[in-house]
Amino acid sequence: MSQTLSRQQLVSLAEQFGTPLYVYHAEKIKEQYETLSGAFSQVKARFFYACKALTNINILKYINRLGAGLDCVSINEVQLGLRAGFTPDRILFTPNCVDFDEIDAGRALGVTLNIDNISILEQFGNRYGGSYPICIRINPHIMGGGNYKISTGHIDSKFGISVHQLRHIERVVKTTGLHVKGLHMHTGSDIKDINVFLAGLEVMFGIAEHFPALDFIDLGSGFKVPYHEDDVRTDVAALGEKVAEAFRQYEQEQGRSLEVWFEPGKFLVSECGYFVVKCNVIKQTTATVFAGVNSGFNHLIRPMMYEAYHRIGNLSNPDGASRIYTVVGNICETDTFAWDRTLPEVREGDYLVFYNAGAYGFEMSSNFNSRLKPAEVLVLDGEPHLIRKRDEFEDLLRNQLEVL
Repeated sequence: MSQTLSRQQLVSLAEQFGTPLYVYHAEKIKEQYETLSGAFSQVKARFFYACKALTNINILKYINRLGAGLDCVSINEVQLGLRAGFTPDRILFTPNCVDFDEIDAGRALGVTLNIDNISILEQFGNRYGGSYPICIRINPHIMGGGNYKISTGHIDSKFGISVHQLRHIERVVKTTGLHVKGLHMHTGSDIKDINVFLAGLEVMFGIAEHFPALDFIDLGSGFKVPYHEDDVRTDVAALGEKVAEAFRQYEQEQGRSLEVWFEPGKFLVSECGYFVVKCNVIKQTTATVFAGVNSGFNHLIRPMMYEAYHRIGNLSNPDGASRIYTVVGNICETDTFAWDRTLPEVREGDYLVFYNAGAYGFEMSSNFNSRLKPAEVLVLDGEPHLIRKRDEFEDLLRNQLEVL
């Protein structure tokens, strides 16, 4: 049975902790992790939570307890992971366009480094040679993902070293003596078609022949979760079977066994998250009925940035007559969460909930318009735990120095 929080639970939490409020359901994260583990049980698979989706230290600690590793994209995420209890050997560090000092800091901490450009590869090789094994991120030139902004493996992407630069990579490796233990690719997010992963795997197998000391191939992630009632999700069970078959065939042909790594972020935490807001005003114009809520893209930017769809529910009046609303925020910008959405009648003071709000919700929030960031609550074994206090006015002035 899928793990969900009830309407009554969410209303109770809104009344206890106030709104806007992010709520996370721990058991849903566990359910998603076990789904992945089961799907890839026939192959030597490791999973590294892409923590850029949600970095609250309590979420990291919980995922560490489940047995996953951690995928980090900044040295600060690495530090958070270490504080949460992840050991260096279970942390993959994949920065992009950073100063070499950040790469060096990751090396000093003993984590797995994933290098994604020739310049850093040369610098690292010239300084350390083969004394510190690394992974190399390849751009396979495969278009994947549900939106161009979240597609990372196409020809114009800033991520990874082009597959067509393989000869250059080989020259750097040979000249500096680099020890390459892993190859990495990531084509994007919200991938519906498992053949995108399989096409990428075929590319990676071809490149793997050039690196005899390889231990693993990392296929990134991008597993899709459903955002509305008739939406689809990535068939990870079917993908697991195909990947296991491909790796068995590779082992028979090449005589060596490799691990496959994945970096699920949204897949693990998106569906665990609920964002609860209060309707401030109902405003009717000549053409539109607006439901204005006490939040905005300062708290949930995905609909405005990616045109992402979030299912919305009326927690206070679930059986009300259906009406059409445009749900907007209280920010002095066009911050429209949903156009022409059919909802049970919304009244001023009603609680609304945005589903699938666990990934890139709070994590991308800001204090724009000098608005305060919301609280975060983790529900574990049926009990709510406040894991981040709501901002107070003084937080807006923190780190500012008054010199006038």
